[in-house]
Amino acid sequence: MIRFSDFSRETIFLSRQPYVLIFLMIVLALSIFSVWSGIAETQAQQNTIESLLEKDNVDRAQALEKQSSYGSAAYYSFHLTYFPPSPLAFAAMGQRDIYPWKHRIRMLALEGQIYETDADNPELSFLGRFDFAFLISVLMPLFIILLLHDIRSSEREAGRFDLLIVTARNQHTLWTARALVLSIALMLVLLLPLFVGAAIMQASLSKTVLMALITLAHLLFWGAITITVGKLMAMRGQSSPRIASALLALWLTLAVIVPVVSDTAINKTVKSPNGGDLLLLQRETVNDAWDLPFSDTWDAFLSKHPDWAEHTQMESSFEWKWYYAFQQVGDQKTEDLSNAYRNAIAKKDTAAGVVAFFSPPMMTQRLMTSLADTDITASLGYEQRVRDFHQSLRYFYYPLLFNKSEFNLQVMDDLPRFLP
Repeated sequence: MIRFSDFSRETIFLSRQPYVLIFLMIVLALSIFSVWSGIAETQAQQNTIESLLEKDNVDRAQALEKQSSYGSAAYYSFHLTYFPPSPLAFAAMGQRDIYPWKHRIRMLALEGQIYETDADNPELSFLGRFDFAFLISVLMPLFIILLLHDIRSSEREAGRFDLLIVTARNQHTLWTARALVLSIALMLVLLLPLFVGAAIMQASLSKTVLMALITLAHLLFWGAITITVGKLMAMRGQSSPRIASALLALWLTLAVIVPVVSDTAINKTVKSPNGGDLLLLQRETVNDAWDLPFSDTWDAFLSKHPDWAEHTQMESSFEWKWYYAFQQVGDQKTEDLSNAYRNAIAKKDTAAGVVAFFSPPMMTQRLMTSLADTDITASLGYEQRVRDFHQSLRYFYYPLLFNKSEFNLQVMDDLPRFLP
């Protein structure tokens, strides 16, 4: 059994090792930077949303004042939809670097508005952001390997191994105490910035503790692997560099090769429609409607909205109700393709979750992004809320357009409001 004196002895011994102190200070600096950069990005996104919200209200009010019909009001008024970062998003930005978290929506065909967005450089998105989740899932195993791989072998190479064994009360407690002291020190310098960042961002204490427990579990996994492999190889007379090489090969396999290979395999296995084909189909459907007989549009529209069958008479070559009807038909034409596209994303994410059981770094990152509400599930949830909001716009405008209501600016006070 490990005594307090064992911890005290090893703490004093390790505190006199300059390389250990320097190493821990470097890790602390990296942890601080990861938390700071995450907070900066989160606050920048939040500030962007607040600024856009203010401008959105002003822009829409000014646009509506100039209109004389509900059709033109719907055409010229934009509506900001957004997905604010959670208080814990600073620790794991996840899919917020890949999937959009804001849209300006009009009552036109929706698919193009959702998918025609500014995209970041895909190569940079693949590398990921240097946030706390990246630090823990990818870099922390390296820190543990560097600290623990040569606990035994370094003493043997220095000629102190036999002396330590003879003078130690119990050789097992000697190595265990040393490993625990190093692991606890590493855990403290990693987690201290996380708790400070969580306090600044007013994150949930329970979720912050869960993220700390995930960090601890990942640390224990790699600590156990490192100590076990180091012990077995040291008993066979292997040198510290050989032990480190074996552990680094294991890290490379679990943290890099498994995720990359699985991602490639999943993309080839799970068939997904091409996003470009989806946009092209909708655009062609909307553009072709101008040259088709009115009846083609109305037949397709009424298949989903039979309630308006008695209000489709056209008194001129252009009416707003017909215009928005073929916008609706554009979405209907791409509905199956759009559903298949989103289902493929969900299936790929599910498959990646299964693969994560064979890659602790991958599993750690997935758990952290799930806690921070920055995973694919959260992104798809935001997209669905955009779709629901767009549907509410149509339900608001259709009675006004089909009943040929006289334009009244006060009616626009009842416009649906997006709730994140």
